[in-house]
Amino acid sequence: MRSLKTILLRGSALLAASLLLFPLLASATPPEKDDFRVPVEYFKLPNGLRVVLSPDHTAPTVCVAVYYRIGFRIEPKDRTGFAHLFEHMMFQGSRNLGKMEFIKLVQQNGGILNGSTRFDFTNYFEVLPANKLETALWAEADRMGGLAVTEDNLKNQQGVVGNEVKVNVLNRPYGGFPWLDMPQYANSNWYNSHNFYGDLKDIEAATLTDVQSFFHTYYAPNNAALAIVGDFDPAEARRFVEKYFGELKPSQLPPAPDLTEPKQTAEKRATKTDKLATRPALAFAYHMPERNTPEYFAMGLIDQLLLQGDDSLLHQELVQKRGLTDSVEGGINMLGNLYNYNGPMLWMGSLFHDSATKPETILAAVESSIETLRSKPVEQAALDRALVKLRSDLYDNMSQFGGFGTADLLASLALFDDNPARINSLVSEFQKVTPALIQKTAREFLVPANRTVLTIEPQPKPAETSPKPAAPAKNQ
Repeated sequence: MRSLKTILLRGSALLAASLLLFPLLASATPPEKDDFRVPVEYFKLPNGLRVVLSPDHTAPTVCVAVYYRIGFRIEPKDRTGFAHLFEHMMFQGSRNLGKMEFIKLVQQNGGILNGSTRFDFTNYFEVLPANKLETALWAEADRMGGLAVTEDNLKNQQGVVGNEVKVNVLNRPYGGFPWLDMPQYANSNWYNSHNFYGDLKDIEAATLTDVQSFFHTYYAPNNAALAIVGDFDPAEARRFVEKYFGELKPSQLPPAPDLTEPKQTAEKRATKTDKLATRPALAFAYHMPERNTPEYFAMGLIDQLLLQGDDSLLHQELVQKRGLTDSVEGGINMLGNLYNYNGPMLWMGSLFHDSATKPETILAAVESSIETLRSKPVEQAALDRALVKLRSDLYDNMSQFGGFGTADLLASLALFDDNPARINSLVSEFQKVTPALIQKTAREFLVPANRTVLTIEPQPKPAETSPKPAAPAKNQ
């Protein structure tokens, strides 16, 4: 999956070495029983900040992650890309840290950090040696408590984000395909369908007043979740949190926008011409069931059955059997995972193919694979394999990057469900899915009327013109 952030800041070799220890816990064979538990201590400060503590003494490191419930979906209508632009602004200075000093502080203490903007949140995290927990909490509270930016900083970051758009989308073959393109074609509600990476004119139009208003509205404790994962004492961590975040003031949040996506009743088709593409590409997407419904959990397993791994039905049909492509990629939530979003979502697949292969041939093969699930209940053995794959993927996500994967899930579940302890019941929800529910979900959601198809066509290159032959010389 592509990250919208272009900088990944690396810390010392000592920290990197210690991080190698952490994934060992989750890389082992997942337990057959539901006996793997993530420690979860959850509380809220009087100002509304949601706090999740999850001690893990595997390695002497700690991950601090702050998630703000402001993402692409609810950025201002005349400021596309503003949520992403603002992510950059959060590194430009705070009350006690000057421009880029937050980055220096983490690096000089042997840490790594990053930030990203997603559909339903913007997040910031650091992984540091365990004895620097208080430092990380102080710094995050400092920038939550007050952003200090100038007109020059804003103009500079507008240029940075504008260059990202040019490099990652406008001047790259297949730029934005399909993760940026497909939501714009498949969805109808502006909040779900606009160009969230940003139009250059909108990015350039943002003012310092816009930035300050956005900060005071959304970057407040009552619109945030703080997750701490790693080698720490929960009682001490709680004291640090109360000390540094407790005095921050909540904001007056505006009413949440209506993100409802109208039911699609007919297939949508779209074609983009790409002057930099070298061969055609095709993507297909289906609207997902509502999050946390039985059908949602069924779609998580359908994704494994149809799309994930060499044993998946689409890989077998399109790659192994018919040779229509060399790979088919995709999944649920291309900017994250199955768990860290909170609104309408697409299940999506994409592939590249030769010009001799027609899109209808590919779609017929896709339909043939899906019909396998619609026509009859899947065999229990296949469903069991899908559950093993999904559980392995979940644990792999949790083990990422020195505790960040676990922090990501905990913060998301705190923000969206007010219940981060759900991290320990996710597997059991998937275990409830039956072959009959798989069939019901496929029949309801994986139908052409609920599908959007996007094709990328290389722009034909102008034919080279041969030089005109010279006129024959006249006889003298």
